[in-house]
Amino acid sequence: MPIDFADNQDIFIPFSGSGFSFALDPQNTNNEAGQFFNDGSEIWQGFYIDLNRPIDLSVEQQITLDFYQFDPNIHTILLKLENGTNPDVEVQQYASGTGWDYDILFDFANATISGTGTSVNALGSYTRLVIFIDGGVAQSGTYIIDDIDDSSDPVDPHALDVIYTDLVWSDEFDSTIPETLNATKWYHQTYGPNGGQWFNQEQQHYTDRLDNSFMENGKLNIVAKVENFTQNGVNLNYTSARLNSKFTFTYGRVDVRAKLPFGEGTWPAIWTLGKNITEPGAYWETQGFGTTGWPACGELDIMEHGLGGTNHVSSAIHTPSSFGATENFQSYVLNDVANDYHIYSMNWSPNQITFLIDGVGFYTYNPAVKNSNTWPFDADQYLLLNIAMGGVSGPIDPNFVESNMVIDYVRIFQNTSLSIDENFASKFSIYPNPASNLINIRSTEQVQRADLYNSLGQIVLCKTNNVTKLDLENLEKGIYALKLYSYGKSITKKIIIE
Repeated sequence: MPIDFADNQDIFIPFSGSGFSFALDPQNTNNEAGQFFNDGSEIWQGFYIDLNRPIDLSVEQQITLDFYQFDPNIHTILLKLENGTNPDVEVQQYASGTGWDYDILFDFANATISGTGTSVNALGSYTRLVIFIDGGVAQSGTYIIDDIDDSSDPVDPHALDVIYTDLVWSDEFDSTIPETLNATKWYHQTYGPNGGQWFNQEQQHYTDRLDNSFMENGKLNIVAKVENFTQNGVNLNYTSARLNSKFTFTYGRVDVRAKLPFGEGTWPAIWTLGKNITEPGAYWETQGFGTTGWPACGELDIMEHGLGGTNHVSSAIHTPSSFGATENFQSYVLNDVANDYHIYSMNWSPNQITFLIDGVGFYTYNPAVKNSNTWPFDADQYLLLNIAMGGVSGPIDPNFVESNMVIDYVRIFQNTSLSIDENFASKFSIYPNPASNLINIRSTEQVQRADLYNSLGQIVLCKTNNVTKLDLENLEKGIYALKLYSYGKSITKKIIIE
């Protein structure tokens, strides 16, 4: 929040025959909004968005939105909040008359517990917002919605809550001639667990041959190629490589700089799986760690290409709560992924997982309720690099011969030497910094008091009781020290006022 559709990142997922797209404001072509369409085939067609920052009804209970309709009829608009710390709740309002109806108010102090009809003064945090237009009635129509707002301050929805700085594992693939990978770092997974081949109707065998993976000129090459090849008693028409890291980690940042293969039907991936996965042939299974099936082990897809159009990359998360065609995903369109290097990254902390491309976050997963169903990400994962062929990625180009995923480096960062106090400090982030009029305080701990000191050591600003922001408008430019207090502990942050 707020959701204004201006950056093409506020994507609602339609269901039951509805549709969503971005559209221009019918009355102001300089303003972009969201277009919501019902085809009338079902009575409960709707749209949802998973929020990067939860709606906290304990802080603000009112949500407003602007609604445009192309007809004069009366329409119902139902806002429902899901995936929260309390039961799902909803509020319904009405709109009528052609054109915009601005600031329609949904007051969750007078909400209904979904599915019960019971009134409730709704509190708690929720991470999913669902919209139904004319819910309960099979009625088609197209509508425009804009400026969905809960009065919270706009923030970067993908701001990192922990910055990992210590390089703990890497491979720079230093080699001048073609040679095999470092066997102390990588394992070739070649056995197909689906009767000698792979799931998802994939058409390749993975091998440990130099033909399919090698280092040269400081780069790793994973090569997918057409060839008739028999392995594990199964004959297939393509070969490739699938690498497992012999390093596992819990929390940290992964950076992989890579160029991707070209050709319809290629499916390159940079991803992680739980070390505890029970998958025959996987490295950590062979080492005796396999105790948990998929998706309960958790899967983090840092980068996949081939699930959409050319240059369409995506990140996704698979958990027991949503897997396979998971609802927890986001895509991003780049330019010429086959010829240009990009850095595909994941920042995994105890509280959220953010995916980045070239240092810019574009998808954050942060469920309000973290349990084994939604968050099996409190245990070790290992890294996988591979190119699959066909299957979910679609038909393979009949003229395909060979293509490489070229990887410049793989780097994993953690914070290896944090003391208890430093761990506590890492739970707080201050932004923007430098600041001018306002500074925001984001934390997993409640800030009970904030004292701002000038360069002379004098307190120039003090605020108490669940402090989330400070008004700096009347302060002079300069360097200040901000001291934050939380349940007997304190930290100090340097801030700059411009």
